[in-house]
Amino acid sequence: MQIAVDGPAGSGKSTIAKKIAEYLNITYIDTGAMYRALTYKVLANNVNVRDEDAIIKLAQESDIRFFLGDVYLDDKIVNEEIRLPEVNKSVSYVAKIPQVRRILVDTQKKIALGQDVVMDGRDIGTHVLDNADLKIFLTATVEQRSYRRYKELKDKGFNVNLDDVKKDIINRDKIDRERKFSPLAKADDAVVIDTTDLSVEDVMNKIVSILEEGK
Repeated sequence: MQIAVDGPAGSGKSTIAKKIAEYLNITYIDTGAMYRALTYKVLANNVNVRDEDAIIKLAQESDIRFFLGDVYLDDKIVNEEIRLPEVNKSVSYVAKIPQVRRILVDTQKKIALGQDVVMDGRDIGTHVLDNADLKIFLTATVEQRSYRRYKELKDKGFNVNLDDVKKDIINRDKIDRERKFSPLAKADDAVVIDTTDLSVEDVMNKIVSILEEGK
């Protein structure tokens, strides 16, 4: 079984995808973490986020993988580093580079081969797992998505401003939707769920109903 969960930043993709994986006891793949890991490496190496050639070279040389729920970058766990505010601000610039996406999408497709997976991102249902058994597109108002990301960062101890977080979210949306290669888009056969006024449990109940109907 392959399940694709797509949507913009702060829509609840990772949380819901993890819950689906737990419910079905199948593998969860956070593709956004892969782009974040590469972005973290770009910043750590003082590479300009608009230097596409240098970033492509780093992508070709990097080993990004998952093991027991941890994200590894070149054999180092980077779970916390990839959630830093500076990574949030820069990841869309790295993720929009076509050759970077080709490299990481190829890895994502290989991971999904021969196993049941829930994969979340922005182009999973349209590009990575275009034949997925179930495609879900999560959305929410920009205000609610900004507040969620703001609260997540505050809870982790980061000194952030809600207005700045909202500006970053709006900028990421623009970059993700307007990139030429594999942009953020809803697959034609995806089920849309607006999570603005829904709890995690509410969203999961909707998805479980969909899964039960499909049996």
